[in-house]
Amino acid sequence: MLDNFPRGTICIEDIEIGMTRHLMKQVTDRDIELFAEVSTDRNPVHLDDDYAQDTIFEGRIAHGMLTAGLISAVIGEQLPGHGTVYLGQTLKFLAPVRPGDMVRAEVEVIDMDIAKRRVTLKTQCTIDGKPVLKGEAMVLAPSRKFD
Repeated sequence: MLDNFPRGTICIEDIEIGMTRHLMKQVTDRDIELFAEVSTDRNPVHLDDDYAQDTIFEGRIAHGMLTAGLISAVIGEQLPGHGTVYLGQTLKFLAPVRPGDMVRAEVEVIDMDIAKRRVTLKTQCTIDGKPVLKGEAMVLAPSRKFD
């Protein structure tokens, strides 16, 4: 029955508390420019070196939601994977992400309701082990019962 699910998708029946998945991504100038274009958020703190130098960040930073999007990638591609439906996400931005930073986005299963196919995930992004984003996601996981 798993033939209908892409490789790497984890169905609710196979998810366990404590499971983790992550990805690593270096944030580039191009990533920031593309995110600004797609989101229409052209705040100069993201795009203008001279402007950003005079802010509390003392330089350009990536959009917070660009960083949060890396969490979405882990959820949608790895845990649970394709077929997952986002139900909610809390986010706390702890530190800036700058062009060139290598971000580790990680999710961990902390609770689940198998009957409702709901999975609660601890979410975080770090740079060199330092947290830059923390939160919690609630998702609807795929199930073999519905393939």
